[in-house]
Amino acid sequence: MNGEARSTHAPRVAGALIGVAALALAAVSFTWQTSAQLWAWPAPARLALAALALCVHAAWTAHALRPRRRAPASPTDDDAILVVHASQTGLAERLAQQTAAALRTAGRSARLLPLGQLEPAALAGGRALFVVSTTGDGDAPDSAYAFVQRAIGSGALLGGLRYGVLALGDRGYANFCAFGHALDHWLRRAGAQAMFDLVEVDDGDSGALRHWQQQLGPLTGHAELDDWQPPQYARWRLVERERLNPDSVGGAVFRLALQAIDGEALWQAGDIAEIGPRNAPAAVLQLLGALGCSGDPPSLAARLADRRLPQTPDEIGALCGLDVDTLAARLPPLPHREYSIASLPQDGKLELLVRQMRDARGRLGHGSGWLTEFALLGGEIALRIRANPGFRLAVSARPLILIGNGTGIAGLRAHLKARLAAGQHRNWLLFGERQRARDFFFGAEIEGWLQAGRLAHLDLAFSRDQDARIYVQQRLREQQPRLRAWLADGAEVLVCGSLDGMAPAVDTVLRDTLGDDAYDAFVESGRCRRDVY
Repeated sequence: MNGEARSTHAPRVAGALIGVAALALAAVSFTWQTSAQLWAWPAPARLALAALALCVHAAWTAHALRPRRRAPASPTDDDAILVVHASQTGLAERLAQQTAAALRTAGRSARLLPLGQLEPAALAGGRALFVVSTTGDGDAPDSAYAFVQRAIGSGALLGGLRYGVLALGDRGYANFCAFGHALDHWLRRAGAQAMFDLVEVDDGDSGALRHWQQQLGPLTGHAELDDWQPPQYARWRLVERERLNPDSVGGAVFRLALQAIDGEALWQAGDIAEIGPRNAPAAVLQLLGALGCSGDPPSLAARLADRRLPQTPDEIGALCGLDVDTLAARLPPLPHREYSIASLPQDGKLELLVRQMRDARGRLGHGSGWLTEFALLGGEIALRIRANPGFRLAVSARPLILIGNGTGIAGLRAHLKARLAAGQHRNWLLFGERQRARDFFFGAEIEGWLQAGRLAHLDLAFSRDQDARIYVQQRLREQQPRLRAWLADGAEVLVCGSLDGMAPAVDTVLRDTLGDDAYDAFVESGRCRRDVY
């Protein structure tokens, strides 16, 4: 019997024993009242019996009045992710509904609520996603007026809240996404922690909406979410592939180079490559064999290469007897994968840095497996470029601090290359990985820039090269006097890499260095940009 069962039954047993004793004494007392013989007992015996009766009565009263242990509460929806919308034309509400549906499909509980019906007290803890439009001259939608009146500008304390904001707007207006930014500003001031940077959507831009979907990954356990819109990829050719970290204690990391097949492709530092992944050919052939499909295996496999394959015997059994065309129509397409672009168009190739990811059964992820192992060198890759305004930065004479870890160096490298091409050398790079001898990605190139004076400073943190683990955020804190001086001189900051651990720790160092008010103003000015995952 477990401890919970003991704590449940013990009070019942005690109560029963006390009750039996009380009944026995009641019977004796009744007999006592009707029997003259008992009054002949010696006085000490009568006193002892009376004392015993008083003790039993006191025990019974104490048991009756004791605080009762409440039964365990039934499961509630307290852990639900709140999805809040403020819509003028209905688009924000529809996107909020799609967001909630994606969360539920991944097994998360989600609760939809119009912003106008939201009480600030409901945001005291947990997680919330806001999908909000801007109307008029940077105003909130009419439906959100009540919330703006009672909440925005109030002294709410929301330190336990983690949130994300999808801001809808139109760049044709001066105050683009103004209400989304005002909401984000209020949440930050109230102490809430952003799970990721605000996502701006210009006139329903599909790329920005895909980026919002990507940000939902940590909330869904990185479950695969179907693209909300059919993908439109261009044709690219894989021309180079090399592993950069042989014998590393971490996952294998590959540098890949691709070239557009159909004309010239343009992008800016900070932009994203979205890959249309493919299944391992062996996995498709295995499924076709299990389904008993006849025909030319390679051509049949090509029809299902980009489809999400069934995994369980029940799922496979439900597809038996279907022809390949019906099968391909029945299975949803694999969702895209995103990678930071590590090069510039003038380099003549689009470079990526891809770490192999594996699931609990050791199988390679669809994106990393396709790019690093299954795709043929010289073969075609489905790829589309997504503008990423939140991580773009105009090259200027301001100093630039670049902070990243792991494959996050890819996005930072593109920015560094753009700066160096423009003759801007006031660059300070802080980079962290596991082992210098194996995991210093683009190390020779970076050290060459340092020796040539094209990098002003380089601080490295390789966590496994010594007994005590050292991380990039610690290097930043060690250099706090320099950090303070660079920020005072107008430096901009780029952060790229791990959302867990590195990014929030870097935010903490920046806040400690600047102070709360100055840090908030620094972020709101656009001088700090992040691409974290």
